[in-house]
Amino acid sequence: MGEDLKKMYRTMMEDHFPDSLRVSFGDQSLVYRKRSWKFPDAKTGELIEKGLRYGENPGQEAALFELIGGNLTLGACGFIDPASGLVSAISEEDMLQEGKHPGKTNLTDLDNGLNILKFLTGKPAAVILKHNNPCGAALAASLAEAYHRANRADRIAAFGGCLVVNRAIDKTTAELISENYLEVVAAPDYEAGALEVLKKRANLRIIRISRIDRLSDYIDKRFLDFKSLIDGGLIVQQSPNYTIRSARDFKPAECVYQGKTYKMERQASERETADLLFGWFVEQGVSSNSVLYVKDECTVGIGTGEQDRVGVAEIAVYKAYRKYADALCYDRLKMSYNELELAVEKAERPAETKAQIDSLTAEAKAGLIGSAMVSDAFFPFRDGVDVGLRQGVRAIIQPGGSMRDWEVIEACNQAGVTMVFTGQRAFKH
Repeated sequence: MGEDLKKMYRTMMEDHFPDSLRVSFGDQSLVYRKRSWKFPDAKTGELIEKGLRYGENPGQEAALFELIGGNLTLGACGFIDPASGLVSAISEEDMLQEGKHPGKTNLTDLDNGLNILKFLTGKPAAVILKHNNPCGAALAASLAEAYHRANRADRIAAFGGCLVVNRAIDKTTAELISENYLEVVAAPDYEAGALEVLKKRANLRIIRISRIDRLSDYIDKRFLDFKSLIDGGLIVQQSPNYTIRSARDFKPAECVYQGKTYKMERQASERETADLLFGWFVEQGVSSNSVLYVKDECTVGIGTGEQDRVGVAEIAVYKAYRKYADALCYDRLKMSYNELELAVEKAERPAETKAQIDSLTAEAKAGLIGSAMVSDAFFPFRDGVDVGLRQGVRAIIQPGGSMRDWEVIEACNQAGVTMVFTGQRAFKH
């Protein structure tokens, strides 16, 4: 039975989708071609052509289509032109190692990594994703440091994830990457010695995305977003139009309530401004409702997909504490915090060991002191921001527009914290 279950994940499904696809919008059409790759069979050496392994789950047929023809303008919006492929244009030459052959989730994680990195082209950046959400993201002076910080932000969630970076991977970075298990690594290129290190993991999918150096060009390109309904219907929407490009686009956090003007008493420092901007860019790739905390241009805690804003703010804090404790535990004991908890329960480790880790984590408030708090929608009540304020956040970014903005502004002023508005919600479902 166990072997049958494992076989389910290894099996490549045939798909019955057509080789081409045409979508018409009145008298305008978009033309797509189905993508597949040819690789030698591991046992026979015979070339086998196959598209996606399967969809979100084994048993779901899936296909990848690349936009190759047509154009579309609706109202004042012109959508992305053909021959602009990133993930959909990956060739055999770009797939430097196919690993277990990519499935739908591998490529959607990669795509969302590019969605975040398109805002972060100025410095070496690394994003690790799982289930279409970032586990950790960081900027740094070198790619090795960026990867180390992104991985350390949530080492446990990064296991089996997808790493996307915006600089060529050097051997030093490759050696760091090889210490963890990943499903996908994608970069604009690979320097001498890097591939040899990465290829030691035979199941790793190693992909080159040559257009990563032009990712910022995609910020202004709109694409069609399709949502299928269980009755076979469709909802079609434009992709988001991002209005925040730099700190100059931030809006003052102020409002008028019952004839009184409420505004911030403290302005953000240079470091806080950088964190606010970085956090807002990462937020574009996080499923809603979401709240995240960032510090020194690195994620500290990421709360995703919750129904209420105060709840997701609390979850992000909880995750920050667990991940901080895990990093300490790994540094000191070369084991995870979860493993330490179990060892203490079984009396295989002294309880004092865990107590010391917990004490250090609490003392540092999991690195949240001085962090920035990021919310993809406004805070309907001050209880959401109070969660962050209790942990020592110093700056907050949110869209604004709540009837209780005045209450949130007062909460920040009372705590000596600064806040800015974006004037734009960043939901992603």
